[in-house]
Amino acid sequence: MKEKSLLLHKKDKNIAGEISICGSKSESNRLLILNSLFNNKISISNLSDSDDTRVLKEALSSNAKSINIGHAGTAMRFLTAYYSIKENLEVELDGSDRMRQRPIGVLVDALNALGAEINYLENHGFPPLKIKGKSIIKDHVSLEANISSQFITALLLIAPKLTNGLNIELEGEITSLPYLLMTVELLKKLGIRVEQKGNQFIVYPKEEIHPTSIEVESDWSSASYFYSLAAISDSCDLKISSFRKESLQGDSALQNIYKEHFGVNTFFENQRIQLVKNKDFQPKFVELNLNETPDLAQTIAVSCAALKTKCKLTGLATLKVKETDRLVALKNELQKIGALSKITEDTLEIIDFIAAENLPKIKTYDDHRMALSFAPYSLIQSIEIENPEVVNKSYPKFWEDLAGLNYG
Repeated sequence: MKEKSLLLHKKDKNIAGEISICGSKSESNRLLILNSLFNNKISISNLSDSDDTRVLKEALSSNAKSINIGHAGTAMRFLTAYYSIKENLEVELDGSDRMRQRPIGVLVDALNALGAEINYLENHGFPPLKIKGKSIIKDHVSLEANISSQFITALLLIAPKLTNGLNIELEGEITSLPYLLMTVELLKKLGIRVEQKGNQFIVYPKEEIHPTSIEVESDWSSASYFYSLAAISDSCDLKISSFRKESLQGDSALQNIYKEHFGVNTFFENQRIQLVKNKDFQPKFVELNLNETPDLAQTIAVSCAALKTKCKLTGLATLKVKETDRLVALKNELQKIGALSKITEDTLEIIDFIAAENLPKIKTYDDHRMALSFAPYSLIQSIEIENPEVVNKSYPKFWEDLAGLNYG
């Protein structure tokens, strides 16, 4: 059967309009776990409409003994920790074929060291898992700091419900620190005491929280694709709702990245951002350490490729264990749009340019960010995006929003 694809064509290189982006997937998923742990005392508005959030919400409301979360990596990590402390509950947690290739041993080892009972049903270190919920008494665990922040966040989220709380000690340089700080701030919003001392996070136990309402900020990662459009455009005047100047999301760093390296200015007004292109800006060699914001790597790489700007992006070790090996995928697809690159275990460099294919057909590798990040290149020439529905994982309305910007 021929795989479905989407032809993207833009009549001109000018971007103008208004868009409303749904709530942050990262904030939404953290709040869903916390809400379930604290007996639904949190009223959540502007929840993400992503597949990842939908899958997690369904799992938390299910009484099934077997849960399959598909491609949702966040759900796999958060639910592994969540189910491990649900006393008298026994559940099998599984996912897609790709999810069965994504390591989870670091989290399982940490939980089992604390007293959890989690076993592998097939390959050691990988889903599917059999989890028997238990009361956890131990209150100290050590982890390598350069692992996925979702492993550490999974522990932070359950920490207040452990009998004695939890002291998490991280060894080495922390990857994606803003995601941990987001988790800490959400815990504090609920009245949970958290202390951070260098690489140590101490979460104190809390039995109950007061009923509270939290509005989820829109997703900065989703906004990044429009920053890329602005960078590649001839002119841009685009308004996007709804964002805060003081954001919990690490990917809000894209404001400074795109101003400094691509000439895109961000203006705030009434929880909206306005993106305006500096038409006189000339991009130069882009060198960035994305250790704290690895999800922006694909977007930035495509922006550079479209503008024929060489770059060196470092701090990308976690990209190899995402929905696909994103470094290999990027190298393959960048060449189709005329950018030659080289990769290591944690870097990507665009080193030269060749003629792009006549109609580049971008393979998405079951990875939402491959489709989303390559879409802005369509300002340069028409492209095809394979398996376009993959964006449902994080941004189901993306193609609709793009169509509103005079795509045809």
